[in-house]
Amino acid sequence: LTLPQFVQLMDNFVGEDISLPTVKRLTAFIKGEYKQTKEEKMKQLEKVHRMSHVAQRKQLLEALFEKWDSNACGSLDLEEMVAVLSRFKGGMGRVALMKAKRQLCSQYPQLSRVGKLSPKAFQTFLELIASEFTGNEDETIDNLVRFLTTRVEKSHTESLQSSARRKWLQDIQQAAETSGTSMEPVYKAVFKALSQDMEAHGDNKRISAYIALLEENQLSPEQGQVLLRYVACTADDAPYVLNQVLHRDMKGVSFAAIDQGQPIYVPSVQLHGNIHFWNSDRPVEERKGSLLVLPLHDAHWRVFGILGLDTLQDQCEKSIFLTHEITFYEGVCHAFSKAYHHICMRENVLQVAVTALDWLCPRTPSIHAVTTYLVAPGKDKNYALCKMITTDNTGQKEIHSSPVVLLREENLLRDYLFKCTDSSEVTLTSIHGEHHITVPLHDLSRQTLGIFDISIGQHKKLPPEEQKDLQKMLKMAQAACSEILERSLEETEPTHVLEAERVANVRHAGILFHRFMLQELRECV
Repeated sequence: LTLPQFVQLMDNFVGEDISLPTVKRLTAFIKGEYKQTKEEKMKQLEKVHRMSHVAQRKQLLEALFEKWDSNACGSLDLEEMVAVLSRFKGGMGRVALMKAKRQLCSQYPQLSRVGKLSPKAFQTFLELIASEFTGNEDETIDNLVRFLTTRVEKSHTESLQSSARRKWLQDIQQAAETSGTSMEPVYKAVFKALSQDMEAHGDNKRISAYIALLEENQLSPEQGQVLLRYVACTADDAPYVLNQVLHRDMKGVSFAAIDQGQPIYVPSVQLHGNIHFWNSDRPVEERKGSLLVLPLHDAHWRVFGILGLDTLQDQCEKSIFLTHEITFYEGVCHAFSKAYHHICMRENVLQVAVTALDWLCPRTPSIHAVTTYLVAPGKDKNYALCKMITTDNTGQKEIHSSPVVLLREENLLRDYLFKCTDSSEVTLTSIHGEHHITVPLHDLSRQTLGIFDISIGQHKKLPPEEQKDLQKMLKMAQAACSEILERSLEETEPTHVLEAERVANVRHAGILFHRFMLQELRECV
């Protein structure tokens, strides 16, 4: 138990109406009765040491990845890394390297297709190599880090450029983490990162930028099974580009970038002959400049849209994109993908919550209200709670598209919500005579992802049948959320159980809740 968990356990055990002398007697009892054996103490110390060691190694390898990823692309080339590592220890470890590479490709199936190492895959690769050498694995990791560090050098200017770019990419992720389920702040952060980089490192070129996402083409499938819908763009282009739809049978290179999974660069659009111009008012003689289309990949390197940039509005005679700029734009695509899928995950978790509450409310008339919160970063490395769903005793729900944000220091009467988040354990409390059961939803590392604040009014506890239904709902909601999170992992391939989940590409996360209910029912029968 962590300290917050221990305090919460004791708090739940003693309840609210217990006297101070009784608390003191309980404290004295625990102090006298709790005996930790030497073996238990050693085991605990080993666990703490192991966790600290894992965290330090992760930090070390992340720093090494960043050093190699100088343009903040978000990935490293696998074959380039293999070529460099083949010279480790004078080439003596080539057999170990090839064996580790085979194991890595087995663990990350998409690697053999795309050949790109994410930070996580890079760490796994070095650990697999180290495990193939005889001797101390930690020493081998340290030697690998030293070897790779000496193989990459950056000038002071490159370091400053890389640092600035990483800050802009972090702003994209922060926008996703603090925006509830709204994509607008993410789109703004993407375009801001592009304009800041163009100002600082791109000769102040005037660019247009736009994001288009793949959709199933339901209205005119004869034009292709999927289409691209332009969901965001720079302000000047909105009248021409926003909400436009590009089909496969229309002019353009976007679908070629999607099919190839690689950026397509057109240095001179006027010479290409296959470019779609959304602004038909632009005179033909002004349709000059460069065009760059980059595919957007998910964690499994499947394409789900494109990021496009052009310099048609730039008055310079030759306004081109340089290699280091294109590499950075790939990093912007990577950051956008993480942000986009983070918001998709939150939407799916909320869909599970909505479905779970729809199931629960008719069965539990003693529950007066349920408020659902999601955890988000707050000020000064603290966290905030975003109120996302409010449900009354009739089951009527209000879903907050712009969430109400609660900070601990501003909500002393709701401190029980933050205690639940800290401990990641169920919290029982009473506020002005109203009893609350606060239950966490866990992420895959058992940290708090969100919470259900369940008000049961004047009742100190629910009737047995209602309590049973509540526990069943919470169990199924947690199982569904865990599956949503597991599906997002880059080394996990999506799995389907019900045919309905295959329809609409598993977008209706609420089906998961009913699936787990169905599976439990089958097991009981």
